[in-house]
This record gives sequence, C-alpha cells and structure tokens, in this order.
Amino acid sequence: MFYRIKQAETEADFKHYYHLRWQLLRAPWSQPEGSEIDDIETSCFHVMATDENNKTIGVARLQFNANNEAQLRYMAVSPSHEKQGIGRALIQAIEQHAHESSHNIIMLHARENAVGFYKKSGYQLIKKVIYCLMKYNIFTCQKSFKKVSSIPINKSGRK
Repeated sequence: MFYRIKQAETEADFKHYYHLRWQLLRAPWSQPEGSEIDDIETSCFHVMATDENNKTIGVARLQFNANNEAQLRYMAVSPSHEKQGIGRALIQAIEQHAHESSHNIIMLHARENAVGFYKKSGYQLIKKVIYCLMKYNIFTCQKSFKKVSSIPINKSGRK
C-alpha cells in the first residue's frame, strides 16, 4: 500500500484533513462538524497521510505548549488503513518537527485502545485522565528525546 506523509498547507488539504479528523474523532460522540477545529489551529503544525489517489487517510497535529514541551493531538488513521505503518510515520514527522523547533518533550492524551501503540513508539504512560464526554478511558503519555532521526515530511511509504 502506497502512502505519503505531508504537511497540510493548502485550503484543499485542510478541508480533507479536518473532515477526517471530525469523522474519526468527533462524529462517534455525536459532535457536530466544526467541533474538530479549535482556536489555535494556525499556531500548530499539521501533518497528513494520503493514499495513491490523494485521499486523506491519516492526520496528526503538534501543538506547542511551552518552550520545550509540545503536545501531539488529534491523531487518527482511517480504520481501513491501520496497521500499515501510517501512524508510525505520522509520529515520526511530528517528532522531527518538534525536534527541529527545540521541543524535546511531547505529551499526548490517548484513548485506552491506543496506549499500546504509543508505548511501542516510545511514549511512557503518566496517568489516567477521566473525561465525562468520553466513552473511553484516556491516558496521559509522554516522550522525552534528545535526537530524532531525520525523515522527509513529503515521505512516501509502500507496504
């Protein structure tokens, strides 16, 4: 399976990026389209995965919390494209950008079913967080690093 990791940049990129984000992360909780966008989108770094037809199949956002801490948010891969290395490639692009912008700590909140994936990616489980809106247990995870191997953002993958 071919995929490409790229930074979301154009209006068309963001239209598809936000739609997938809503579809996978907000719609399951009956949240309206538009609820997947918040007030700090323009100050964040956005990456997306596209298939051979340029269809968006994965998304992730890096939010800058402090001088050295960033947060991975809104990461999702289309269920029909899971377990093909796309999530790992999205994390690599996010980590590379965090490193390049001098953020050496990345934290995230993960649904219980994704904790194993993040642990395999080097994130440590910090604590369980309870959100009333969520139907799942949520966990805070964190990863500290000094050096991230460089990968090109416009990377393509083939499985």
